[in-house]
Amino acid sequence: MKKTLFLIAPWICVIALWYGIHYSGFVNPALVPSPHVVLSAFWQQLLDGNLAGDMLISTRRVLIGVALGTLLAVPCGFLLGWYKTAHTFADPLVNFFRALPPIALIPLVVVYFGIGETAKVVILFYAAFFSGVIVMHEGISQINPIFVRVARTLGATDGEIFRRVIVPLSLPHALTAVRVELGVVWATLVASELIAAQSGLGALIQNASSFFRLDLIYLGIICIGAIALLMDLALRKISARLLVWQDRIGI
Repeated sequence: MKKTLFLIAPWICVIALWYGIHYSGFVNPALVPSPHVVLSAFWQQLLDGNLAGDMLISTRRVLIGVALGTLLAVPCGFLLGWYKTAHTFADPLVNFFRALPPIALIPLVVVYFGIGETAKVVILFYAAFFSGVIVMHEGISQINPIFVRVARTLGATDGEIFRRVIVPLSLPHALTAVRVELGVVWATLVASELIAAQSGLGALIQNASSFFRLDLIYLGIICIGAIALLMDLALRKISARLLVWQDRIGI
């Protein structure tokens, strides 16, 4: 009971503050739609079938972007973290491209990939890849080499060291990289859906802004945050199950 109360208390505070701002008189109420107005818009969009489709499309784009980004970011981050030569060679490039905001690349992406689904996924992949590489590299570089030395002392081969020492020690950093990628990609979603999108939560927000539908803008923002939160919670549960061995060995 106490745990449940702690879980819902922050949201109650947010809703109370939201109502307070709406009815305070300090802000034009038309500029801050009340929670029940946004809830009404939610049910209307849900009944029309538009919202479920938009959430599904945006979630699919995010998952594809994160999956592709992770497939490349994990091995690249591992190489940069484990081999100093690779780190010295590639670190300036990684930091250069990491600093470029994905929205700045939209004109080039449109030229090279058009305005279809591929262009949106490319933007999300770009955001996921570089954030994942940085996290993976930082994590791998902090692995204590004593584990490898102990394994060699016990007679383990290079293949055994990789499978039974390096891979398990890399797993927590790979999962952290995925969590960071999810956050970055959801934050980039609206930018990616600026590319002539007719569907998706980013498109919902963009279209609503054209008609000054602030309730739909709030709805789109809340949906993005809610889905991102649920995905992060699911990933935490998965991580806890996969990394249960850390508690046993005290890492």
